[in-house]
Amino acid sequence: MPTFLGFPSHLSDGRMPRAVIFGAGHGSTYRGKDSSGYAEAANAIRTVSQGDAPPVEHWDFDLGGPLFNGGPCCCTDTGDIMTIMHDNAGNRARIEARTREVLSLPAVPIMLGGDDSVVVPFLAGFADRGPIWILQIDAHIDWRDEVHGERYGYSSPMRRASEMPHVAGMVQVGLRSVGSARPAEIEAARGYGSRFVTAREVHVQGVEIALRHIPEGAQVVVTLDCDGLDPGTMPGVAARTPGGLSYTQTIDLIAGLGRRARLAGFDLVEFYPPADIDGLSALAAARLVVNAIGAVVRQI
Repeated sequence: MPTFLGFPSHLSDGRMPRAVIFGAGHGSTYRGKDSSGYAEAANAIRTVSQGDAPPVEHWDFDLGGPLFNGGPCCCTDTGDIMTIMHDNAGNRARIEARTREVLSLPAVPIMLGGDDSVVVPFLAGFADRGPIWILQIDAHIDWRDEVHGERYGYSSPMRRASEMPHVAGMVQVGLRSVGSARPAEIEAARGYGSRFVTAREVHVQGVEIALRHIPEGAQVVVTLDCDGLDPGTMPGVAARTPGGLSYTQTIDLIAGLGRRARLAGFDLVEFYPPADIDGLSALAAARLVVNAIGAVVRQI
């Protein structure tokens, strides 16, 4: 399987990478559910990225210059962590360990999921690197305390994040329509202090309405659920909901965050290849990862 944009698994000249990509196919899967479709996502993104591998040093209009800003390659792709569907505790341990390993280099971890449950151990891996803020791009708030007795599944990552001492706050962007949240979950999220920014607010007022909630200079982890984007751009999701963020709004959030604060980590989850149409979602996902790398490279 090719690596993302043909990146090496390590830098041969002894330099430390600025960012390290890895995949995590399974997290904490609910009983009776099958997460195997999500496990295809990382390699679908890697495959479609190959078209942009030869011109990686060319001008990128999303970034205002070449990906690596005129410097040498400073990103690696270390492949996928071994995860096993329904080995929930084992998967969480392996994802957290890999995240800590990348942060110790030090480098910015970029994780390709996987459903939204892989986010919980990814965020847990920042325990020694806090305080961090979370910028979540998602149609849903993910504040369920448990589903069928499972507290670490895809409906709960922001609830679990709120319980982590190293998480200082969160901004949740792209919210719309109806999801699994009951009024009690909305009340709990608001009680914690989460800042809600609906997709409609972004459409009307621009991405600054979300970015202004992030303290200047803060360390921020972006967790990007693909259903946060409009299905016209990202059809390959399990819960298509009209009215989502555009591709341009999403990359403006990433770039704006890079200028205002510090991108400490990035994950992209909930891309479901079996629902994709003509590879559109894989292509959009690959470009979003490119923009995240570009933001990291341009950080001081």
